[in-house]
Amino acid sequence: MEFASDQFLARALLTLNVLGFSLGPAIADFNRTHATNPLWTPHARFHVVWQVLSYVGIGVVVLGLIWTGAPDATGQLWLAVALIAAVYGAFFLTVFSMPRFGGGVTDSNGVPPIATVQFAGRARPLDTNVTVFCAQIVLLTAAMVAIGW
Repeated sequence: MEFASDQFLARALLTLNVLGFSLGPAIADFNRTHATNPLWTPHARFHVVWQVLSYVGIGVVVLGLIWTGAPDATGQLWLAVALIAAVYGAFFLTVFSMPRFGGGVTDSNGVPPIATVQFAGRARPLDTNVTVFCAQIVLLTAAMVAIGW
């Protein structure tokens, strides 16, 4: 298997995207705020562990697409973009559909907001996941431009 060194900027940006949806949640969610939170039902804890382990597995596959040499390296990068976009797209689809199922991006005993900003005369908390994943979308867009979008 050959190491791919062309399109290095795109590969590096895509790697940051992969770490954002795989390693980040593994660090953030395998603790008392999520996977071992005594206030969560056992079934909810099961799902968060399954979700995070699935994202780690998907991340390993996507890293293989990003960093292995292949005759159609650009095609592999676009497939990596598609998989990354599917993960982040599902996150934002869930955020926007929360009113339909009574969801929330935070729990009172979970991860605190990353910051609080003043907007329209009111203090607004910035959710950590939403803030970080918005930044990831910017990185993904930059990677797509670097690939040749």
